[in-house]
Amino acid sequence: MARALHFVAAETSEAETALAALRGLYTDAGPEKAAVVVALGGDGFMLQTLHAFLGKGKPIYGMHLGSVGFLMNEYREAGLEERLEQAESAEIHPLRMRAAANGKTMEALAFNEVSLLRQTRQAAKIRIFVDEKIRIHELICDGVLVSTPAGSTAYNLSAHGPILPIDAALMALTPISAFRPRRWHGALLPHRARTRFEVLEADKRPVSAVADDFEVRNVTCVDVAEDRSVAMTMLFDAGHSLDERILAEQFLD
Repeated sequence: MARALHFVAAETSEAETALAALRGLYTDAGPEKAAVVVALGGDGFMLQTLHAFLGKGKPIYGMHLGSVGFLMNEYREAGLEERLEQAESAEIHPLRMRAAANGKTMEALAFNEVSLLRQTRQAAKIRIFVDEKIRIHELICDGVLVSTPAGSTAYNLSAHGPILPIDAALMALTPISAFRPRRWHGALLPHRARTRFEVLEADKRPVSAVADDFEVRNVTCVDVAEDRSVAMTMLFDAGHSLDERILAEQFLD
């Protein structure tokens, strides 16, 4: 029996054209009655959709109509119901960021990564704690990030961080253009690890913290930990699971 669907699309002409086409072929049950949400766009839009449907208990199936589509399936109009029936699922957990800035603490979730980035021409100076122990007294860098397995092929990979299998109980801690210590290339952390970043010389060397697409500027301290109480399910075409994609990515030229 076909599952009730709800279609959402990125604000691009290509995605909106596909949205109209799919709604002409399949019934859109609306966000409340749908059993599956079909997201049309790129990886950025997939992240937006995951956040938009947090706590709704609805799996997300993405089709690629954007710039980057690692988290998406191939776009095809025909046979969607059969593809969904055969789809493989992946459960992902986000990171929870708590960022202190201007006397306030703000929270946000990140399914890909939490990144700290310098705001000016001057390099950032950041002290790193893992499980309340100082691991690096002073990292001089453009930034540093903590990535989930799902996000390990995104910004983390561009920063030369490791690719993590989706079911690995790990997070990647990866520097971005580290100047000192120059030979430190990051670390693999157990998924229960609690990471704290303290920004040194924050007035002179301001830093922003970004959880997926939520940014807090002029942070002084950022805490990051996986939140296992939150879970989302993504659906992938049979034979093209997120596990397989992450494995295949490690053998690309």
